[in-house]
Amino acid sequence: MSHHTHECSHCEHEHHHEHGNLRRSLLLIVISAILLAVAMYIEHHTMWQAWQLLLVYLVPYLLVGHHTLLEAAEGIAHGRPFDEHLLMSVATLGALAIGFMPSAEPEFAEAVFVMLFYQVGELFEGYAEGKSRDSISHLLNIKPDTARVLRDGGEQVVAPIDVLVGETIVLRPGDKVPLDGIITEGISSLNTVALTGESMPRDVQEGDEVVSGCINLSAVLHVRTTRTADDSTVSRIISLMQHAAQRKSRTETFITRFARVYTPIVVIAALLLALVPPLFTASFATTFPTWLHRALIFLVVSCPCALVLSVPLTFFSGMGAASRQGILVKGSNYLDVLANAHTVVFDKTGTLTKGLFAVEAVHPEMIDERQLLHLAAHVEHFSTHPIAAALREAFPDEATDGCSLTDVRELAGRGITATVAGQRVAVGNTLLMDDEGARWQQCEMHGTVIHVAVDGVYAGHIVINDQIKEEAPQALRTLHQCGVERTVMLTGDGQEVAAKVAERVGVDEWHAQLLPQDKVEHVRRMEQETAEGSLVFVGDGINDAPSLALADVGVAMGAMGSEAAIEAADVVVMDDNPSRIPLAIGIARRTLSIARENVVLAIGIKVAVLILATVGLATMWMAVFADVGVTVIATLNAMRALKSIPPTQLSHAER
Repeated sequence: MSHHTHECSHCEHEHHHEHGNLRRSLLLIVISAILLAVAMYIEHHTMWQAWQLLLVYLVPYLLVGHHTLLEAAEGIAHGRPFDEHLLMSVATLGALAIGFMPSAEPEFAEAVFVMLFYQVGELFEGYAEGKSRDSISHLLNIKPDTARVLRDGGEQVVAPIDVLVGETIVLRPGDKVPLDGIITEGISSLNTVALTGESMPRDVQEGDEVVSGCINLSAVLHVRTTRTADDSTVSRIISLMQHAAQRKSRTETFITRFARVYTPIVVIAALLLALVPPLFTASFATTFPTWLHRALIFLVVSCPCALVLSVPLTFFSGMGAASRQGILVKGSNYLDVLANAHTVVFDKTGTLTKGLFAVEAVHPEMIDERQLLHLAAHVEHFSTHPIAAALREAFPDEATDGCSLTDVRELAGRGITATVAGQRVAVGNTLLMDDEGARWQQCEMHGTVIHVAVDGVYAGHIVINDQIKEEAPQALRTLHQCGVERTVMLTGDGQEVAAKVAERVGVDEWHAQLLPQDKVEHVRRMEQETAEGSLVFVGDGINDAPSLALADVGVAMGAMGSEAAIEAADVVVMDDNPSRIPLAIGIARRTLSIARENVVLAIGIKVAVLILATVGLATMWMAVFADVGVTVIATLNAMRALKSIPPTQLSHAER
């Protein structure tokens, strides 16, 4: 079994185990609540002594609280005593014991209520964390367990790990794509929503690439595999997400360290509150129960559960919201940095543009547009150059119109000549036109200009360009609307092409004719210029990997891009759509805003009740609310991060 397969099975086992624990916890809470009601009835309708009532109350207390008591004991045994389990254990055991002190009222019911509501809070947190994990672990469901491979003249059902590169797999309607590959036979549609978040099916045909994790919808496809199962797109995505939670955000790290220091301080303060004031009274034995009661309330209120649990849960929920939109964040620490984006730098090819050449304009001289495309496509019939592919794509009837093609000659640095239906046709640059004696015309449009001559007479020219992604201009506008101060485009293309693309997409500044090392220098310079906020670099190619690694946050466009770029990046956008960039920033900012809300809520209420407890105005019920109630509220608030909203709808506070 492969490493990835083992991890998937392990995660699925943990997933079912967590759901089982939640059901058991809910059952114990319900039974304990019933037994607590019975104990309270006995207390109010009988004359039982304190020790008899204690035995009755211990049944629901131990039933619902045994896990907390064991966790506290385990923490003490391992030298890590100061956590929320210890605080709850000391507070509730103290409340049980206080009834045996002189002139003190029994608080058996209050002790059980504190433990019961603490477990209710834990149940809410477990449910919320499970929802957050579901939003990410849904990726595990896109990895199929089997593959149909053509072997020995028939189909064999095998594990994807057993399929070799170059073998042909068969995809029937409804099948999940088990491995990356290229379609060799068939026309169908693919559901890519699990990978990209895009609900619209993608039409595919022979020659198109398919990636693992998609679902075949309408017809049988034959696919020649190009990667092994361990190296497939879906395996890499799952690996990224499984390790993402290990990278904690700055806020999470601060809260964890805060709790380690905070808890022992609270325990010591509670001891001092219980012991010191009675020393300054006339009768220590008489006043000690009162101050012990205040110290126990102090302990309950001081439990840092709301902070320790809700803040990491918020970031985990934010990562889940991003994954549902086809945005894979490798760690919650990157949400912290992404939320503070000030400058966004884009590579051009494959990021703002499609990286695919297409005919943009046809300017005929002596023949019509269709005839000009027809001749150019025929001459370029055998060429593998991207320009030739663009010409053939513009005239798809070329392969079936029956025209003869002979005497094909490729002239290095000039173009191609051939005889098409008895006419000598030359397709290439101005040097070839000069060789043919054709008086070519200058084109005012930017791009690659392909000139055509027929029997030595100039027939016109065709303009070919890399196509700008339809979503790019709106993505740049949205970035500015949601508070990004500066957008930059870096490209290795010439000045004219770069200027045209920059103008059409709307970047603030651009730099052209750059080598990879030049891009790195520009990124380094802009990081120094970005005193406030962070720098985000967006790219897709191997040459972008150094810049992706150098930037505060590197965003790789598409899991189908270069492996080097994906490895170097901190965030991966699965569908090459630049509009995901402002969406990712919006999700990060909203996540950080919710985390801050939880911190302010928890600390504010706890400080208020702590002050009341110190002066004797707080009750145990107030303490329960300040701990468990705040934890539940913070947990429910954290779950709001699971829902992503358009970045332009963020309030100024969230920005």
